[in-house]
Amino acid sequence: MFATALKYGLETVHGIRVTHCASLEALRQEMAAAPGCFSLAVLDLNLPDAPNCEALDFILENNVPAVVFTAAFNDSTREQILGRGVLDCVIKNQPESINLLIGAVERALTTGKTTVLLADSDTPSRAELAGILRRQRISVCEVASAVDALQVLDSGEVIDVVVTDLDLSDMSGAALLAEVRRRQGDEALPVIALSDSGDRRIGARFLEAGGTDFIQKPFLEAEFNGRIAYAAGIQKRLQTLQRQAASDYLTDIYNRRHFFLTGPRLVEQCLRRGETTAIAILDIDHFKRLNDTYGHEIGDVVLKHVAKRLTALVGEEHLLARLGGEEFGILFNGFDVQRAFAFCEKLRIELARSRILADDEELSITVSIGLATIETPESFDNYLHAADQFLYMAKHAGRNRVISELALLDALAS
Repeated sequence: MFATALKYGLETVHGIRVTHCASLEALRQEMAAAPGCFSLAVLDLNLPDAPNCEALDFILENNVPAVVFTAAFNDSTREQILGRGVLDCVIKNQPESINLLIGAVERALTTGKTTVLLADSDTPSRAELAGILRRQRISVCEVASAVDALQVLDSGEVIDVVVTDLDLSDMSGAALLAEVRRRQGDEALPVIALSDSGDRRIGARFLEAGGTDFIQKPFLEAEFNGRIAYAAGIQKRLQTLQRQAASDYLTDIYNRRHFFLTGPRLVEQCLRRGETTAIAILDIDHFKRLNDTYGHEIGDVVLKHVAKRLTALVGEEHLLARLGGEEFGILFNGFDVQRAFAFCEKLRIELARSRILADDEELSITVSIGLATIETPESFDNYLHAADQFLYMAKHAGRNRVISELALLDALAS
């Protein structure tokens, strides 16, 4: 009954593929047939041919993360099982046990894709916390100071949750929280603080300042894991909603709103690192004529094709968005104008070479690109306006070309 209900809940409601094994022998056969293919095991401690936790031993030997679901349980047994590296334990005979188990599975699968930035100036403490997190299959980026933590965030590394001690060597955890919120605004990462201070007001002040959670040391490992998993789960859901709100409805790349919200922060990060960068506007040549000749449906096919090719060429290193109509924007991450110009030339050539099949007819397109350098702090509109002016020049110079101050200087020199 439990197996059937759980399989239905995970597959039908949550889209997770489930393989059911009623015995240790069946488990061995499935693992042998598909080695390395299972992300998680949910298992009873006692199976008909494995009454003494042999199935759990087998799962852990094969390095598969495990959630235990059993009726043979008390607090002492729970601590023993969790101590073996099991991700979670759920008791069968309690109300809502199936829903609790489904929640545990969701947390386990989400946690496995989570990266925590851990800031703690005390080396033994940091090592202990990192060990607890890694036992939960969480990726950990360890730093010993607030400055190092901010450098990691500025580098663009994907972080889901920040965990910090309140007494860092160079800055308080509360000051680190304030700086994260200042730099990231409404999209700031969740920040969880830890402290061994007996003053309970410290935690209250941290939460009032916008902290996500506060954990008093010493703590139970299960409590720590639960709070991290809860914060990570909420962050993943927020990221999903933000991605949906930031996506262009037609091309599924970022939209203009996201470009204007995220762009200024990326520019600030580049300038703070002492790097110049650049911004480009790309426009499909003669797009109105194409729409008038073939119709808007073919126009949409072309836009999707261009977006797909740009996504493949630009990757995730730089910020790509559809600004509207047939215009796309690229904000480069730390490229000076020479590298950005060479990159834009590559994009232009690749797009001109590509072919689009529409209504059994092969079409080709060209693009014009305006490229502006970003060297000093200004309003984001100013950067975009400069790129737009160079795009205007590219259009009037014959299209299918990249224009920037670099190209103009080369033209004057010749």
